[in-house]
Order: sequence, then structure tokens, then C-alpha cells
Amino acid sequence: MPNKIRKLLSGNEAMALAAYHSGCALGAGYPGTPSTEILEAFSTLGGYAEWAPNEKVAAEVALGAAFGESSALVTMKHVGFNVAQDLFFTASYSGVQGALVIVVADDPGMASSQNEQDTRSLALAGGLPVLEPSDSQEAYDFVKLAFELSRKWSIPFVIRTTTRIAHSNTVVEFNPEAAPLPQSNFTRDVASRVMVPGHAKPAHKRLRAKFSEMLDWNEKFGPNKAIESSDKSLCIISSGVAFQHALEAAPGAAFFKVGFSNPLPVEKIAAFAADYERCVVVEEGDPYMTTLLRAAGVKAEKRDEKWRFGELNVDIVKAQIAGDLSYEMPVFKARPPQLCQSCPHTFSFKPLVELGCIVAGDIGCYTLAAMKPISGMDMQICMGASIGLGLGLRKVLPEEQARKVVSVIGDSTFFHSGIPGLVEMVYNPPKTGHLVVVVDNSTTAMTGQQENPGTGRRLDRSPAKVVSIEAVAKAIGVDDVQVFNPVRDGEKIKKFISEKLSGNGLALVVLRQPCILAAANLAKLKQGGR
Repeated sequence: MPNKIRKLLSGNEAMALAAYHSGCALGAGYPGTPSTEILEAFSTLGGYAEWAPNEKVAAEVALGAAFGESSALVTMKHVGFNVAQDLFFTASYSGVQGALVIVVADDPGMASSQNEQDTRSLALAGGLPVLEPSDSQEAYDFVKLAFELSRKWSIPFVIRTTTRIAHSNTVVEFNPEAAPLPQSNFTRDVASRVMVPGHAKPAHKRLRAKFSEMLDWNEKFGPNKAIESSDKSLCIISSGVAFQHALEAAPGAAFFKVGFSNPLPVEKIAAFAADYERCVVVEEGDPYMTTLLRAAGVKAEKRDEKWRFGELNVDIVKAQIAGDLSYEMPVFKARPPQLCQSCPHTFSFKPLVELGCIVAGDIGCYTLAAMKPISGMDMQICMGASIGLGLGLRKVLPEEQARKVVSVIGDSTFFHSGIPGLVEMVYNPPKTGHLVVVVDNSTTAMTGQQENPGTGRRLDRSPAKVVSIEAVAKAIGVDDVQVFNPVRDGEKIKKFISEKLSGNGLALVVLRQPCILAAANLAKLKQGGR
């Protein structure tokens, strides 16, 4: 038995290492802060990893591997979990024949997201078990445990992390030996994998039976930790990074740290809390545990809505424990986010602004064009929505306004979920036609310049076939597809857009110029470097 190794690792690095040591045969995902580094680290370790066009496709690939009795990892941020829900909510019924671990990184405080949501609440609705690490060591341990339990109960397991767990560094102790890759095999089982109603009804009952077994195991053996105190005035129920904040905020209190949060070990928590005068639940995000515990009759204090918003820290937790609703976080003057100073796609928005366009925008670094001084975007909701939003506006606005509507989308987002909107545009065109502008910077820039289907490179930078945005648009049936350089072709672009806004046809223009931050890396790759 080799000696254990100790390393300082981020939560993301620890989870990648755990997947590699667990014999994970395949990692798939879509880049999204704060989850992006997991697959990159997994690939660097020697694991097979790939960026999929979107989270749903990544989950489908991973589930296919798990249907083949292998082990797979799929990673995403919380809003990506929404994209993949259609698969996950039924995969909990079908189960897996190997092991499938889903790492979902929540972003409390919306450091880089359009909403803040709690993965635990979605997992509860979808019948997916959840483990919550509170530091890098547990990130490592819980991913390994998730692979074991996924195979034990034949069900996908969710690891819910948050920004601080994903990106903070703590010491991880581990055995350096990696498990061999599982022997894959396909065994036909139509009743388990073809989810028509006749098969899904008994599958739902099997799912709930699994949850009963998991709950019993969690109550007896789960990765939860009780810390007693001689001071019987206060106990705190917590999980994830919230536990670390609470431990510092109230070091003399008793603690029940939840590691396996769905199904929640309510009876064990209730027995623990019964010995203390007060029971406060400290959790980041939704009052998930608070609600379940209070519904079960546990004497947990009601949590005020004030504590639901943003990331927790020690001062906020102290205020919650003290019941101090007057506490307000210090406000620091911050520079508003903007496009990079030399971003070539500043020029992409210039003709849209000059022509007074109503711009339906999308998710990516180009979203920052909505900010001053450009002020070139009027709406942005979720990945791929720009085309549908623009079409809806075109169909209801007075003609003079309708002709000003343009949809703007990035290259990675186009592949992620823009293509169905383009199909809708061709299938149900507005009377005034429509124009889609693709700002193509040849990378997935906002999350750190990852590859996408249009870059000609895979996650590990090895060559891949380029999927052409303009060829896809033409194949779908868009009338007029053009490609320009936004830096050099400003007047041509403005003329093209102006003509299309006055006509009734369907058009798509690709404004292609690589991200300036990625230019050095691209040059190095062209010279044969990595």
C-alpha cells in the first residue's frame, strides 16, 4: 500500500482527481464558471474529457456510457443543470448500469450568472440524490463516494458545490493509486431504459424504493458529522461552505454537518437537535434543509428571507444567528464590467447602435456590450434565447419598430442552443423577416477560452472537424448568409444590416474575429505547441 500524498488543491482540482482515481472512463460537460476547471484538470491528469455543445448533450453522452456499465462524470454550473433537466428527471427513473456522477456548481451572489438558484431544490424535485462537500478534502472524498453509491443503487448522483468550494484551496490527502477503468458491456433491458408510460410507472416506484434504502443508509452510515457541545444553548445544522462560515462564527455551538443532503437524514438531525435550546439552520441558497426539518416537526428556527440572497460569509452568519435583521453588507464601489479594452467585437455593435436597432442579446462576454459606453443590447435572458426573443418582438411590434429588431448571439452559444431558434425563424418567419448577427470570437471566451464545435479543436486542443456556422444556417434554409470581419468591414456591415432591416427576408451575418486574449494561444497552436 503506497503512502498517502498531501496536496493543496482547489475543490475543482480535487473532484477531477477523485474522478480519475475512481476509474472514470469519460468526462463531459459545457464550460461554466465556477465548474469549468474540473474537466480541464481531469484531462490534464490523463482522463478522457470532452466539451459538448451544451449540458444536455454532455449529460446524454455520460448517461450512454453509464448504460454501458462504465463510469462517467458530467459537469456544469447551476443554470446548465436547467438545460439538462429533461434528461436527468427521467434518468433517475431509468437508473444506470454503471456509475454516473453529476457535478453542479452553484453561483450564490451571481458572480458570473444571470440568476442564483439552489441545485438541492431541483434535485429534490427530480429524485436525484445529493452530496455536499464543505472543503477540498470532502470534494475528493465525496466524488469517490458518489461513484460507489451510484453503482450501488444504480442511480445518478449529484455533487452540489458552490463558488467558494470550487475555487478555494485546502489540503487533500489521498492514495495515489487509480482504479482501473470498468469493463464496459451492454445488456439489453428495454423495461428499464425505454421510458414509455408503461415502463415509467414501475420505474417511479423503483426510484422511491431506492430513496427509502438511501435514507436508511444515510441515517445510519451517511457522510454526516455531529459535533456535540457542553453548552446546550445552541446547535447549528449546516452543509457545504456554509458549515465553514458557521464554525468560525459560533465556535462554541454544537454542529450537525450534513454531507448527504438528499435524502436528508431528518430523524438523525431531530435527535441531535432535541438536546439543545435553539436550533439554527445555516445554509447557502434556498431554505432547503430549514423547510424539510420544520415540516418534519424539528424545532429549527424559521429562516428570514434576508439570508437567502448572495454568498454567505462569517459576518452574515453571525448576524443570522443573532437574529440581527438590520445587518447590511458593506457596499464597495466597483467598476462596472465592460468588454475588454481592445475587444474586436466592440466594432460588431457599432453599426447596430448607429442604426438604432432593438437588440435581443444572449449569454457570453459580448453581453457586456449592454453596458456603457457601448449600450448595444436591450435584453438577455438565457443561453440561446436571443433568436426566439427577437422573433417574438418582430411578430407583435408595429412595423416601424419590428424592422429594427436584431438578434445577436455568440459562436459558442450558437452551437449550445441557438440552432433551434434558427429553425423556428425559418419555419415561422415574421412578415418583416429577421436578422441574426453571430459575433464569432472563435472561442468560449467568458469562461476562460475553452474550445467549441467551431474552433477546430477538442478539449485537449487536439484537432477536430470544424462545424461551420454559415453552412449550418444555409442548410437550415436562411435566405442570405454573409461573413465579415468586424474590424475591417465596418461600412460593409452597416450597409448589409441596413438593407436587411428594410427587406422581408431572413438573413444571418457572421462577424468573425478571434478573441484578442486567445490570439497568443491560437498562434502557439498553429506552430504546433500546446
